[in-house]
Amino acid sequence: MVTIDDIAAEAGVSNTTVSNVIHGRTNRVSKKTIDSINKIIKERGYVPNMSARALASNSSKVVAIINNLDSDKSANFMEDPFHNIFIGAVEKALRSQGYYLMLRTVGSSKKLLEFLRNWNMDGLFLTGVFEDDDIYAALSNLKVPVVLSDSYLSDYGQMVNVGLQDFEGAKLATEYLIKNGHRRIIFAGPQIRPSGVVQQRLKGYRSALEAAGISFDEKLVFESEFLIERTLELGAEIAARDDVTAVFATADILAAGIMSGIQQAGRKVPEDFSIVGFDDIDWCRMTMPTLTTVHQDAKQKGEISAERMITLLNGGEILEQNKILPVRLVERESVRSIL
Repeated sequence: MVTIDDIAAEAGVSNTTVSNVIHGRTNRVSKKTIDSINKIIKERGYVPNMSARALASNSSKVVAIINNLDSDKSANFMEDPFHNIFIGAVEKALRSQGYYLMLRTVGSSKKLLEFLRNWNMDGLFLTGVFEDDDIYAALSNLKVPVVLSDSYLSDYGQMVNVGLQDFEGAKLATEYLIKNGHRRIIFAGPQIRPSGVVQQRLKGYRSALEAAGISFDEKLVFESEFLIERTLELGAEIAARDDVTAVFATADILAAGIMSGIQQAGRKVPEDFSIVGFDDIDWCRMTMPTLTTVHQDAKQKGEISAERMITLLNGGEILEQNKILPVRLVERESVRSIL
């Protein structure tokens, strides 16, 4: 394996000079020497030791995506195609800037701080942070850049957020069902927490009902994790009812499971129940029938989140601390008009 000693000997310079070129400290090195060292590095296929670079620069070149969930009680968040697209976009953007991405699930501030004591992170991405979580206080005191996704906070401190029109998206979905004659509409989503994404989508659902003169019924609100077995069970529960005609699910993966559960129970979509999802993942075009849903751009969200992280890592300033991305309704085949 090629070492700095080998490159220094071939270039006829000191090890310190080679190290300075590798780490970008070239203000006292001539252009001729820089070009010579870089040529040798390229020809010999030298790969810098990341641990050594981290010690020299106090930068690990590693950024982590932290999944803020109790891993013992929640589904694997990597099973959701939306997260895969988001993470892929983040990784690609960071890679282009010479950074590495690490994934980690934690369920408390204690676990987060334990992780940070063992790993030198240059920055953190987190989704779904709540002010009543102990992890929020821990994040507020960190000295590294933190980029949040889908977090509704009254005070972001030094952190920045990339969010979505959650209220508007849910309202669009519910209005579309109402426009097609549906008045008894189930709301299905994961746990509803104050000041969270699901609560915002519930508010959008309720707003559409109220505008149409339809009374809100708490008995039509179902909380469900994204575990396949649970989504199928929920679909079967819905299939047994004759007092509802439609479902708004706050995620496509949940909508797909409910749809399958309904059909496995002998009922049909959209003949017996109409369904609208949220996210517009690729699965929406592969379900039978294809799924009407609220579109959000997971790739764009990942790219913008990564751009903000890179800006912060380079000492830049983010003027728009809470970036909100737009949504739109995509009509497919899972909704039937009953007018």
